[in-house]
Amino acid sequence: MSETNKIKLSAVIITFNEEKNIERCIESLDGIADEIVVLDSFSNDKTEEICRNLNVNFYQHKFDGHIEQKNRVITYAKNPHIISLDADEAISEELRNSILKVKENWQSDGYSFNRLTNYCGKWIKHCGWYPDKKLRLWDSKKGKWAGVNPHDKYEMISGSSIKFLKGDLLHYSFYTINDHIKQINKFTDISAKAYFEQGKRSNLFKIFFKPIWKFLQDYFIRMGILDGYYGFKISAISAKATSLKYVKIRELQKKL
Repeated sequence: MSETNKIKLSAVIITFNEEKNIERCIESLDGIADEIVVLDSFSNDKTEEICRNLNVNFYQHKFDGHIEQKNRVITYAKNPHIISLDADEAISEELRNSILKVKENWQSDGYSFNRLTNYCGKWIKHCGWYPDKKLRLWDSKKGKWAGVNPHDKYEMISGSSIKFLKGDLLHYSFYTINDHIKQINKFTDISAKAYFEQGKRSNLFKIFFKPIWKFLQDYFIRMGILDGYYGFKISAISAKATSLKYVKIRELQKKL
């Protein structure tokens, strides 16, 4: 194996009030990352204390958007090869082994893998939530975070090579249904504003029919019914989020 293919890997994480999750996330990177960089948005819980006790490189910056913050944290990393995790994610054992092999022989510009979500203690295998392919391991010279806040995605430059790795990225999403409802209210504020600024508009047809289609799609077509009670709740709340987004876009239209 050529020595030139061996790389050092920087892990980057953005945080805000993640005391429930951040320790699990950081510990899952042990033995994988050569450095761990956390960029915090001035948390008022124990996030900073936990991070400093785990000897990560800890920075703070005012939050100005998910995409902006995720691009910013990369600039604090020492190495161009990056693995990016959310604070509520962790590396599974199988994925750990895949990443270690890649570190020894880096052959692509980026690597993707599936994300498996834990919802109120249950692993969700349907509802369009799995397999949820994510591109989180890459040469940072070959791309940047883009998308529409809060739904960011990493985009590689044209011609970049991407390989798929075995193993799941474990996502500990919501501990209660109420947590999920609180988040959709927050996220639909952000997404409605972003879509409105891009010129997207709403009407009564979209407000009424798009949520119905979203529920049918997630619960029946994407087989959320097989995830039992939580499959139903996820599908129903996702439909509600669709409704809220278009209602909020319409409210912005009225103000204009």
